[in-house]
Amino acid sequence: MKSFLKALLLLLPIFGLSALAQTTDPTAAPPRQDLAALQKIAEQFMKIQTTGLSGTVNIAVEPVDNRLNLAACPSPQAFMPNGGRLWGKTTIGIKCTAPAPWTVYVRATVQVIADYIVTSTPLAQGQVIGPNDITHVKGDLSNLPNGIVTEESQAIGRIANMSLAAGAPLRQDALRSNRVVQQGQAVRVVSTGPGFQITTEGRAMTNASEGQMAQAKTPTGQVVSGIAKAGGIVEINY
Repeated sequence: MKSFLKALLLLLPIFGLSALAQTTDPTAAPPRQDLAALQKIAEQFMKIQTTGLSGTVNIAVEPVDNRLNLAACPSPQAFMPNGGRLWGKTTIGIKCTAPAPWTVYVRATVQVIADYIVTSTPLAQGQVIGPNDITHVKGDLSNLPNGIVTEESQAIGRIANMSLAAGAPLRQDALRSNRVVQQGQAVRVVSTGPGFQITTEGRAMTNASEGQMAQAKTPTGQVVSGIAKAGGIVEINY
């Protein structure tokens, strides 16, 4: 019995060291990043970024390339690369700063289904757009050029810069505001401040649409700048 106990005591340190070696094996592979979790992080990021878009927003993020072998990251961060956009075909970045820094990019598609404005009749260059010249249609704004008009108020009363066929989507760069001040025109210069308003005559030195800056010369020869208003008014606020 004594010889058996002595042998057991001699073996215990060996078993203990063996167990310790198994738990602290320096050759064991470090934990790897769950790639499916990265796709979910990208989807959540895009949902937050597109919250302010009007209409119905549909987001599809492609799975992360399963050939990637990334070290596990406790807090991966999604970001929009420089020059990226929030609709159509786009790219989202995901980065890790510690313990092992890495950055990956995933592709995504963002659809924005909403109403926009098209011409209901052909428009001639220089034509003032009225309520009967336009109509609403619904579609994917991400498939259309930038600057699409989505509200009637953005088009009615403005002037077509080019001829447009019926059914053409209206773009902001295809429209211009009607001039309310013409160079050489007699204007009223209205100066407004706390507790006072002064009106004087003047002569417009520039052309301006409503809301744009205009310059005018007063009878004393002073050149002033103000906001062009309908009716040939140049408004100066102090």
